[in-house]
Amino acid sequence: MDLRDIEDAVVRGDAPGVVALVQQAVAEGVEPKQIIAESLVPAMAEVGVRFERAEFFVPEMLIASRAMQAGLGLLKPLMVGEQSTAVGRVVVGTVEGDVHDLGKNLVCTMLEGAGFEVVDLGADVPPEKFVTALRQAKTDIVGMSALMTTTMPAMERTMDALGEAGLLDEVKVLVGGAPLTQEYCDQIGADGYAPDASAAVRKARALVGEG
Repeated sequence: MDLRDIEDAVVRGDAPGVVALVQQAVAEGVEPKQIIAESLVPAMAEVGVRFERAEFFVPEMLIASRAMQAGLGLLKPLMVGEQSTAVGRVVVGTVEGDVHDLGKNLVCTMLEGAGFEVVDLGADVPPEKFVTALRQAKTDIVGMSALMTTTMPAMERTMDALGEAGLLDEVKVLVGGAPLTQEYCDQIGADGYAPDASAAVRKARALVGEG
């Protein structure tokens, strides 16, 4: 089968279609890694491009992301025990005091679609939880989200905690959220700032030397 059919279904947000096509590809003997690399990853890249062109908006991105996750959910169990081929490992969370997670969830999905292994810590994440997660396994990037100006200082506290734990030399820090700016990113010493999910993927790839 043509794996571009899966890519097209993801971009359209056709989750049932994605599931059917992925099942067909697997039945025909296509390797899960090939399906991901040649259909799911390009699909989410195309979604990001359309978002940046203002052809897609957040609802379309969410629908496409759910379709991608439907396909990925079928493939992951088939890859258990295989050597990881992820672009990098990213630990993501909304900082302490902030319970908003829609944007963070979209970033996580887009990162997975781009080939990253993602550990989602959820919302209202205290600095020590970020530290613990980074100590559990080698991590390339830690992503922090804040959706309110009142919770932005928690990012700085988390940066301090990572520094005290000696982790800032080992990971890159990517920050984002509605009230943030590049100036604030520079102020707290983070390595990258992304205003939206599409930009977060592009910046994450750059931080691991993939873009």
